[in-house]
Formats: sequence, C-alpha cells, structure tokens
Amino acid sequence: MFPQNIFLNYRTEEIAQMLLGHYLCRETDQGLVSGIIVETEAYLSKNDEACHASRGKTKRNAAMFGPAGRAYIYFIYGSCHCFNVVTGPEGKGEAVLIRAVEPVKGLAIMRELRKRAVRAEELVNGPGKLCQAFSIDRSLDGHNLSEKPLYLKENRAICDQMKVIATPRIGISKAEDKQLRFIVRGSKYLSRRESV
Repeated sequence: MFPQNIFLNYRTEEIAQMLLGHYLCRETDQGLVSGIIVETEAYLSKNDEACHASRGKTKRNAAMFGPAGRAYIYFIYGSCHCFNVVTGPEGKGEAVLIRAVEPVKGLAIMRELRKRAVRAEELVNGPGKLCQAFSIDRSLDGHNLSEKPLYLKENRAICDQMKVIATPRIGISKAEDKQLRFIVRGSKYLSRRESV
C-alpha cells in the first residue's frame, strides 16, 4: 500500500507530485481495474479560491476536512464525479485531484463501465472519465485509501525515472494561474497534452 504518513508529513503540492507514478486500484463487481497516476492538481485551503474548502465546510465537502489519506468525491456538471485524496491535518481542508491515469489492468472492464470502445489513451484521461471507468462515486466519499475496494499502491520501479512538470490547473475559473497541476512529462494519457 501507499505510505499513509506522507499525507500528513508533506505539503499538499508536494503530495500531488509524490502521487505521480503510483497505482490507483479499484476492485469493482466486474474485477480489478488499476492505473498509474500521471496527472494531479493540488487544492489549498489558503489563498486558493478554486479550492472547495475556501468557502468553509459544507455537507458536500465535509470529507475534505476529514482525516488525511481518505477519498473526497464530488459530483460536478450534473454528469460526472471527481476523485481527490485528502491531505494535511483534520480540519484544514486540502486535497489532491487525480486528473488522469495510465490504464494498466482491467481495460475491458473500464471500457464496459464507460460504455465506450475508445483507445487506451482516451479511456481515463480526465477526472470524470477516470471515475466512470473505475466505478468511483459518492458512495466512496470519505473512504480510507489504504483499504479495499479503492486504494493507492506504491510503484517504486517507475518513480525514479519520471520527469515531473508543473503547469497551471485546468477546467477552473478562479486562481487558474497557480502552478498546481503536475504531470508526468511525455505521458500520452494526460487530460490535456503538455504545452511546455
């Protein structure tokens, strides 16, 4: 499993980079699906209007203020879910959005769940696509990510070889200039290709 102490011992923007290259795993009714995290975004509690916690605790974002290493999942645009990893001490309200993964196991299951026979590069290259392909919804909000059926797993083999790039976050209308999106350089599984 992924070391849980990381979520308390590092800043959220550092954790967003540290998650890159590791596995996100989900045991679905159809079987295991997994992927290597290639794109993340950090959301901070202070001076970050794009962060849900910036407006205080609500029923919708309560998990974001809970224990670190838990899932914060919200429904957006009336059509899709987004999956975040809660970071920092309880009550702080910070998290890392998982934007895209490189699919590894269960591609047929992912295509079935997405109801689309798309190329692997387009299967989970966005937060909504990821949640649909991994069967992640609000029922997993607050879930401990060191436990099944949704968990993070170390992948030390790849992490030493990666080049990480910081860019502005995408798909937001506030604080869009902050360099808090982190990507694995050269990955063909990003939600938006790198422009650097």
